[in-house]
Amino acid sequence: MKAKGVGGGNTITGLNFEKERDILEILKKAKDYSVKGSVIYYRGKEVARSYRKQGLYKLLLERKINWHKLVSKRLFPDEALYVIVNNTLFIIEMKFQKVAGSVDEKLQTCDFKKKQYRKLMAPLNIEVEYVYILNDWFKNPAYKDTLDYVISVGCQYYFNYLPLQKIGLPVPR
Repeated sequence: MKAKGVGGGNTITGLNFEKERDILEILKKAKDYSVKGSVIYYRGKEVARSYRKQGLYKLLLERKINWHKLVSKRLFPDEALYVIVNNTLFIIEMKFQKVAGSVDEKLQTCDFKKKQYRKLMAPLNIEVEYVYILNDWFKNPAYKDTLDYVISVGCQYYFNYLPLQKIGLPVPR
């Protein structure tokens, strides 16, 4: 990024969550990306769709999949990005803390939740990945074991940033 943010949209390799929390709003500002409704375009070509919160269940309903038969309780992701090129639904949970609290234990639930989302997406043959976007609060050494656990169960985390390449979205040149 250049000084004072000028031209930064030309050099992004990922999404920065330090000032903004809405992935679609961040993508709208990124070079070569556009967003119409929940559809994400890169250079005019559809590359992904957003299914945040209840949107995921609307997708299942459209595909005539009864979630009740797959899981006993609905989960509502902060963001669920279906990336077309890798046929993967990225469940993206954002945790921005300023004090210790219940989120500490929520981080340890990613394995269970990832499995639940896999059950939901199995009839569609869509892969599922689970990603946390964390703020600097979680850089505290007290979270080392928890973050090690997140990785050990196949989930991912990033601090204030989501690399586009990691989720299969094009990186603007």
